[in-house]
Amino acid sequence: MLVPRTIDTLEADVAVQADLNAFLDKDWENKSLADILKAPVSALQGVSEGDADLLKQAFNIKTVGDLGKNKYFRAAQLLAQLSEAGAK
Repeated sequence: MLVPRTIDTLEADVAVQADLNAFLDKDWENKSLADILKAPVSALQGVSEGDADLLKQAFNIKTVGDLGKNKYFRAAQLLAQLSEAGAK
């Protein structure tokens, strides 16, 4: 629910629960979302330290949050979703 705070500002009051453990290495399971976003990319299952180093070299991606906000990865994801939705 959006609750107006001022004319220019809205505050979202939303409770969300998700099981992120399937995406994370064991050491990062049950951590807070804030901690996960600050975690090194290698905290994601299937991403090695070597992979994380290459992401840092190529795109200056150091954390899970950096990866999620990277404009190139976001653009690629959007293009893939548009294709899946039937866009041409």
